[in-house]
Amino acid sequence: MHPIHDVDAILLLATALSSKRRPAELVEIIAATELIQGAQGTIPSETKISDAFGRLSRCGLLCATESGFALTADAQAIMAAQRRKAETAELLFGIKASMAAYEVSAEHPPIMLAAGQLAAAIITQRSAGEGAGKNLLVPKPKPADTDNRQRPGQRQRKPMPARRRKD
Repeated sequence: MHPIHDVDAILLLATALSSKRRPAELVEIIAATELIQGAQGTIPSETKISDAFGRLSRCGLLCATESGFALTADAQAIMAAQRRKAETAELLFGIKASMAAYEVSAEHPPIMLAAGQLAAAIITQRSAGEGAGKNLLVPKPKPADTDNRQRPGQRQRKPMPARRRKD
């Protein structure tokens, strides 16, 4: 797969993050893209994302389903080859290296995104960033438990008194 753009690696990682258990919607992929960018928090332009979707799907790394977008088996193998505890920059570098070594077996149909569809997803993510939560992908914090009870079925016992030795 040649040439490899930065957006390709970011999009592949974002799709992997957002489609763990089910295919990811476009808004979730955009949210993951913003999360990967870190402190910058910038989302690539619509044309760059659209081109990256086309390149990755043509190479057989992304596929579209009825409910969203998912990684193919080849893309999952690329993601599985990465170090788990790597920093984001190292992870992106490793993904780009794996994508450079990837040999395309056959041409696949490209995913064509409508400009309005992509723009709506970016606007939804940006409006969610202005609200209470900063990112749609980050789970909401759980409220602090006011009861200081332990787990159910556990009761607190008094410690046994120390045994005195008889001399």
